[in-house]
Amino acid sequence: MAKLTVRALDALKPRGSADRRQNDRGYRVTVDRGLYLRVANDGTKTWLVRYVVEGQQLQARLPQPYSSAGDPAHLSLAQALAENARIQALARQGVDFLRERADAAAAKARADEASAAANKTFGSLFDAWLLDGVTRKDGNAELRRSFGKDLLPFMGSLRARDVSDAELRDALRRVGRGRGRARTAERLLSDVHQMYRWALRRPHWRAVLVQGNPADLVELKEVAPYGYQPAIRQRTLSAAEIQELWTICGGPGGRHVASQDERHSSRSLQAESRIALWLCLATGCRIGELLMSRWDHVDLENAVWFVPAAITKTRVDWYVFLSDFALRQFRLLREITGSSEWCYPSRSGVAHVSVKSVSKQVGDRQIRFKNRKPLSRRRHDDSLVLAGGRHGEWTPHDLRRTAATTMQALGVSPDVIDRCQNHVLPGSKVRRHYLHHDYAHEKRAAWQALGQRLEEIVDSAQPTSLPRAA
Repeated sequence: MAKLTVRALDALKPRGSADRRQNDRGYRVTVDRGLYLRVANDGTKTWLVRYVVEGQQLQARLPQPYSSAGDPAHLSLAQALAENARIQALARQGVDFLRERADAAAAKARADEASAAANKTFGSLFDAWLLDGVTRKDGNAELRRSFGKDLLPFMGSLRARDVSDAELRDALRRVGRGRGRARTAERLLSDVHQMYRWALRRPHWRAVLVQGNPADLVELKEVAPYGYQPAIRQRTLSAAEIQELWTICGGPGGRHVASQDERHSSRSLQAESRIALWLCLATGCRIGELLMSRWDHVDLENAVWFVPAAITKTRVDWYVFLSDFALRQFRLLREITGSSEWCYPSRSGVAHVSVKSVSKQVGDRQIRFKNRKPLSRRRHDDSLVLAGGRHGEWTPHDLRRTAATTMQALGVSPDVIDRCQNHVLPGSKVRRHYLHHDYAHEKRAAWQALGQRLEEIVDSAQPTSLPRAA
């Protein structure tokens, strides 16, 4: 068989119409044993190779078309002949060129993926975790803020596989010891732990993080100020402190006593905030769940407050059966904010107030326990310090703990208390799957007993006005 020359290949012209619908295949000429050149109707010249592997005839198209110009985007006659000889030699050895090419492409893809994975940064790990690994009630805003301020500026561009406990320890020390923010450093360390645990459960990240979780090698004592001990809050209010709080607040329906210069007077909270405290105490709710509530979820006629799953910590719908004490607080609140769709509307009225607003107000009025300078347009006094400060600061969340403890003292079972507080229930998933009694009767009785106990406590307390600041 006479082999075609370069001149002969260049002289090949399309025979059919350029309209692919008339003759899509073009025509083919034999160049060498097993090597063909297909000339399409648009003039494109494609190399084809036929070969036999284990008795099966196969055909492959070479990736570059023909040209005698010798540029990298085309295969010349000499290059095509050489490639054909290689493919035929592989076939005689029982090797399929197409499979070899596919395997090579897959190997290259894996190598490219491994290379890209090796270059993934701590910042990209954080972004992936925010997207797929964590969903917090604030839309992860606090995570973005804290990592963006304290970790990403120092570690964000580091390759994730190279981040060691030393880099993490140094970054957290800037927070805990450098700025004296031990609690912030503790929370950041916990968040980094959670992020790496999520990543190491996923194969594509596990292949990157060959050194494991660097947070496992960092201890809080290494990054927090010397002598810092993480506190697990156990603060509850005694009956005497509840009476004192009632007296300080002037009762839930009162207003603070007007003064000639209210901006500089020592005064109690606004009525809405005082009511929030009593509702936390009477229902055991989380302050944020109360502040995000809508009036169409509060049924005053049937004394039921519905807390939808979307605003609960446990993402479970919650029904609170209001005691007489709690119902009075909601009715007082309705007189103040009933014109809004929100129980606690923001100043604009288009949304609820910040979930931190009441906690900040309570903290601002116990300033002796705060290690900070006075903040602009914020209170700065000790008007809500209870028992002379002997038992330390209290927070709205401590009222939730006080409610649970009071129920416990009244003989309510722990199972019912957990349900009254919408806790994640203890026990196996099997129990939670099969045991569906809603404990409505038991919960109603527990909240009513709590409300009666609060009535007894506050009945002996008399509202008084607060002294003016010196």
